This record gives sequence, C-alpha cells and structure tokens, in this order.
Amino acid sequence: MQILEILKNAMDRGSSDVFIIPGSPVYAKAQGRMQPLDGPRVMPPDSEQLIRQLYEKAERGMDALLKEGDDDFSFSLPGLKGRFRCSTYKQRSSLACVIRVVTFGLPSAEEMQIPATVMDLYNIKNGMILVTGAAGSGKSTTLACLIDRINREKSGHIITLEDPIEYVHSHQKCLVSQREISHDTESYSAALRAALRQTPSVILLGEMRDFETIQTAITAAETGQLLLSTLHTIGAAKTIDRIVDVFPAHQQGQVRIQLSMVLKAVVSQQLLPLTDGGIAPVFEVMRITPAIQNHIRSGQTFQIDNAIYAGEKDGMQTMDGDILRLYRAGRITKEVALAYAANPQAMAAKL
Repeated sequence: MQILEILKNAMDRGSSDVFIIPGSPVYAKAQGRMQPLDGPRVMPPDSEQLIRQLYEKAERGMDALLKEGDDDFSFSLPGLKGRFRCSTYKQRSSLACVIRVVTFGLPSAEEMQIPATVMDLYNIKNGMILVTGAAGSGKSTTLACLIDRINREKSGHIITLEDPIEYVHSHQKCLVSQREISHDTESYSAALRAALRQTPSVILLGEMRDFETIQTAITAAETGQLLLSTLHTIGAAKTIDRIVDVFPAHQQGQVRIQLSMVLKAVVSQQLLPLTDGGIAPVFEVMRITPAIQNHIRSGQTFQIDNAIYAGEKDGMQTMDGDILRLYRAGRITKEVALAYAANPQAMAAKL
C-alpha cells in the first residue's frame, strides 16, 4: 500500500479528509459521510510505513511526532492538484494520522454557499472579525474567500499566519505574505508580534489558541489593522464569553471594554446534512452596533441574540433563521433543524 495511491483515490472521490488508523481500513470523508477506501485493514506496521511515506513526501523529519506524540504539517505533490494538511499522532503505541485534502485554487463564495451578509464584511477597514464554529465546519474556507475578496478589491499588505497553510493566495491588488507556524516562525504569538512591524493592512491569524495569542490579537486590532481569526465556538455571545474567560478575573472588565471597541463582526457557521445526501453551511452574522457594544461592555452577552434578531435588516442574521430557510426549502429534515438549532424550543414552535 502506497500513500500516493491513497491520496489520489481520495481526491478522485472528492474527499475532504483521509483517516489512517490502525485496526481499520483507510477511510475517507466526502460530503460529510465516512467511507472505507479499497484495501485491507491497516495494522500498526502498515500505518507506520504509510506515515513515514508522508514525511518523506513532505521532506520533513519525524522527530516532533516521535518525541511529542503529535505533529502538524502540510505539503503538495507534483501531479496531484491539491495540498494536504496532515495531523499525525500516537495512539495505543502505534502511529495514526488524519489528512485534510485541500484542492488547488481558491474556493468560490457562490460555490461554497457563503451569503452576501458574510462576504460584505470585506469592506471593514480595521478592528477584529471572528469566524467561529466546530472543527471541520468550513471556517478556513470562509476566511480564504474573505481574504481573496480583499486581495482583489483593495490595496495593501496582507499577512497570513497559519498552521499549516491551506490556501495559497497570489498577489492581486494586495501583496500577500503567508507564514506557516513552526516552519517559517516559532509560534502564533511570536509571528503576530512580528507582523505588527511589517506594515500590514490585514492580518489573518489562523486560530486564537491561548491567552498570549488572544491578548496580542486584541492589541493588534487596536492599532489600526483589520485582523481576522477563528475560535472553536458557536454563537457570538459564547464567542465573546470565551475570549473574556481566558483572562484573569481582575482583567475581564478591561477586556470587555477593549472588545466592545475592536470587535466588528462575528460569523458562526455549521455544516448541515441535506436530504439529498450533501451538506450545506448555515450562518449567524453579528455586526457591532451601539446596543451590542453596550451588551459586551456591561457583560450582558445573553442579550446579544435578541440584538442580532432585531438587526436582521442591517446585515445581521440568526443561525436559527438560516436553518429555517433550509427547512422551508425542503433541503433538511425537521430532525436536523431541531438538532442544529440554537434554540430548539423556539425552532419546534416555528416548524
């Protein structure tokens, strides 16, 4: 079994992820569904051989994996029109990995079903925009579409800090510098501090992972750049609470004030299974208004959902409203609508 054959097979099927886990056949995920690829069960020696092939293709040493127990990297291969983002790890004394398949070329907002309420955020000049959602919900794709729109419509210097780089942006009206964490720079926080000295117009921060990165990101957004980043939260209110909770109690009041000033929008997204077997995204979009600023500053984030509902005419939309749209179009079942709703009781009444 050769890793090149597995990756080609997965790409031919339109897969988004490949799973190499000992004791099971190699699996691929396409349209949200897991399917085994052709071949026998992978045993520990087989998985180690395949993962060693991955490292050879990426021209990367395995020291981090063998010492730390996990490793992340990306690479591309001649003849295959895509990049591969690999997460390798130890499990039950054997080696396993999950490979994200990213096809070359930037995604189209229309093809990805990203609404205008999200894409219009490219016009924001400074501050912070957050795209949030569970792992695999399409946050990176949404950010790539926004960066591409900025690149084509505005001028300036875009700096992306990613772990690893997924989409490659060419220079359009903007100059684009793309830095990969651990390959081009030591850490998100170090790269972000350096970016502030590199005259950026826009900074894409792949993920706000820890206290230091979040603190530096808020500072960067205060200094006049537009900063885009992600968090693994669903809903604007929970996102704000998550950021504030990272800080010590004595700093939280000040952080709320800072957030109320620098935060410009929060986009939350989920991927829903459709009745035809496909998947489609749904979005909540919050844009900062004076009322929402006051809710953030005073710690009344529980009022934000009502403010988003009241602001739908001003470019905002609720998650449940977008879910209801798919249900009324016959694209999702009642069970799916209730399972993914932010407020299942209210959704049940509308259904």
